[in-house]
Amino acid sequence: MNNLYRATSNCQKNRGTMSPHKNKINFMNLKNNTMCSLNEVEYFLNNFSHFLKYVKLYKIINKL
Repeated sequence: MNNLYRATSNCQKNRGTMSPHKNKINFMNLKNNTMCSLNEVEYFLNNFSHFLKYVKLYKIINKL
């Protein structure tokens, strides 16, 4: 029990220093990341029927 307390107290001491300034937000980068994420989701949803077919096939093969 005592060792556990030491381990958690050491973690709290090693948090690092907080930066005094805030980073500027790059809206163009955020826009590009959002568009990439939306494209990946769209691709996944369009191919979801193929995924379901593979799951059904996997279940049939496992029963054999």
